[in-house]
Amino acid sequence: MNKIRKGDQVIVIAGRDKGKRGTVSRRVDEDHLVVDGVNVVKKHNKPNPLKGTTGGVIDKTMPIHQSNVAIFNPATGKADRVAIKLLDKAEQAARKTKDNGVRVYKSSGAEIKA
Repeated sequence: MNKIRKGDQVIVIAGRDKGKRGTVSRRVDEDHLVVDGVNVVKKHNKPNPLKGTTGGVIDKTMPIHQSNVAIFNPATGKADRVAIKLLDKAEQAARKTKDNGVRVYKSSGAEIKA
């Protein structure tokens, strides 16, 4: 179970974009994710008349390592860590889920809604 998922609000804690907040738009692989508005680079594109694309300089959002971001806790307004609280069989049946755990904020213990 990944602690940071698509759609989560995260804050960058290390690197060039430290302090920026954004939403996770996708996971590239096990360790990297793409966050909207974070790690934006200039990319030079060649024109391709067969595809109908024009050349020029475009802004592209590149992946960032998940160790450089932390989940944003709206209750405290700060970055927080994620814990996984295991569910017993009765809670699992009540939630009608196959997952045996749920993500919670470490500081407050509140469940992360996603």
